[in-house]
Amino acid sequence: MYSHNGKSYRTGLALAALLVLGGGTMWGKDTLITDYGAVGDGSALCTQAIQKAIDECSESGGGKVIVPQGTFLSGTIFLRSHTELHLERGSRILGSVRIPEDYPVLALINADGIEDCAISGPGAIDGQSDDPLYREMFGRGLNDERRPFLVLFKDCRNISVKDVHLERAGNWTLRFLGCDGVLVDGVTIFSLTQPNNDGIDIEARNVRISNCLISSDDDGICLKNDRPDFTTEHVTVTNCVIASNCNPIKLGTTSYNGFRNIVFSNCVIRPAQQSNVWDWSSEYRKLSPGTVTGLSGIAVECVDGGRIENVLFSDIVMEGILTPIFVCINHRHGTGGSIKDLRFNGITAKAYGVIPCLITGAKDAPVDGVTLRDITVEQEGGEDAMGGKLPDDVNGYPENRMFGKRNPAGGLYIRHAKNITVDNFRVSHRGIDHRPTVVLEDVEGFALRRLSVKRTDNLMFVSTDGCSDIDLDF
Repeated sequence: MYSHNGKSYRTGLALAALLVLGGGTMWGKDTLITDYGAVGDGSALCTQAIQKAIDECSESGGGKVIVPQGTFLSGTIFLRSHTELHLERGSRILGSVRIPEDYPVLALINADGIEDCAISGPGAIDGQSDDPLYREMFGRGLNDERRPFLVLFKDCRNISVKDVHLERAGNWTLRFLGCDGVLVDGVTIFSLTQPNNDGIDIEARNVRISNCLISSDDDGICLKNDRPDFTTEHVTVTNCVIASNCNPIKLGTTSYNGFRNIVFSNCVIRPAQQSNVWDWSSEYRKLSPGTVTGLSGIAVECVDGGRIENVLFSDIVMEGILTPIFVCINHRHGTGGSIKDLRFNGITAKAYGVIPCLITGAKDAPVDGVTLRDITVEQEGGEDAMGGKLPDDVNGYPENRMFGKRNPAGGLYIRHAKNITVDNFRVSHRGIDHRPTVVLEDVEGFALRRLSVKRTDNLMFVSTDGCSDIDLDF
């Protein structure tokens, strides 16, 4: 036995502690990285010492690798099966800004093809990507693939990330790629230093995310699907606070095989603390320069083929975004896809700008089966009625402004869709709005119940063009 910071640890090969990781259990030992030469002064490079502690812990049967109080400078660390990297309070793993060779793979913390592994807190993992030396080493360009992820799990099983603080990522902050069995709980993310600073990116199945606090420059919690032979499915996200300068909740853009059986519930969306990359006032109307805002509070984007189906968004409150709900199908790579059976229940939004909720399919691939129930939206308003139609843009990058900076609808615009139900939709404007509240184009099967509109002088609440089977009951 030995004592550290008032705690006792058992060493040696004796089996001492039962670790419960992302679904697996095992016997193991505690290993202290300072016993392997790691120095927590923030300047001595500790990569080899930390790696040796992890490797020997795994080889001897697994256990907990402890990062004690202090700042430990490191390049890429490779996690191993049956180990838990535990960062004590006051501890910090600090990403190196020395040479690119400190990152043999593009991640500070890397796990590849392992199982029963965990990262736990309450310490911090810090990419320090705003350091001038880091930017000199890796650059700062949008979609620059030289910059490392902060934490990457690839093709892993039964993994968990709990309570840890993640900050200043070089690229995406917490990335799961091709994983099965993921638990994320109580994680805090603060990444507002580089373009593409997503919070959590999920290409995995059997995923539980809860109780997280996220502030990110790019998308907040984003489901991805880069592999045509893998479906991102069986995902629940609940009790999270998400701040984003792009899309706080997003499915896409990559969607090669698609997403199914997804639930987001009991979440709060708010503006990020700052924006060091974007000033959206140049892209959006009636938005003051320097306003910190997200784009679409909830974005569902099928643009690379694949299927999106059986998705529920429930009890979500948002403010400081431009468009509350954005759903689209397009053919970015010339391939069609499908969206079916989306439900939005209990959504309350206070939005900037004048682009309303959007549901837009393609002529050859309509969005099929969307229910919007108990939706309350406050928007800027003050817009004149529009003439003509919005252009179709089936090949563009999917964002809420892809059809232009104006919109003919004051609250809800739907095009190329079928089997849509809207029940108890409430819209209010801060300025008197002159547009129809709901605009439908090429919609087959639309039922509206209980529509409430405040501060509009257009008595044509619903406008239709090329539609059929329309049932209205205000």
